[in-house]
Amino acid sequence: MNLPNSFEQLIQTSEKPILVDFWADWCGPCKLMSPIIAEIAKEYKDKVLVIKINVDQKQSLAAKYQIQSIPTIMLFKNGHEVIRLPGARAKTALLNELSPFIS
Repeated sequence: MNLPNSFEQLIQTSEKPILVDFWADWCGPCKLMSPIIAEIAKEYKDKVLVIKINVDQKQSLAAKYQIQSIPTIMLFKNGHEVIRLPGARAKTALLNELSPFIS
């Protein structure tokens, strides 16, 4: 999904939690996570909105959210960051950490 005109507006107004994947083309672990994120987007489409942000193209957003390493998965709910998960992980591990917020 492409970013809306205002990422801030989206996270403030979305009725669904927003899962944000901060990634880059050159990042090996990001490439491992990409199909997992795609599966979650498909399987949980009624429960969560998934957005991928390329940190090379959106450096200002990466800086604003203090992305120190990639991949970093963040979940926003009701306009607030509720969880930040740096690094690659298995789908089951990722869902275990996200499930309290997207069930």
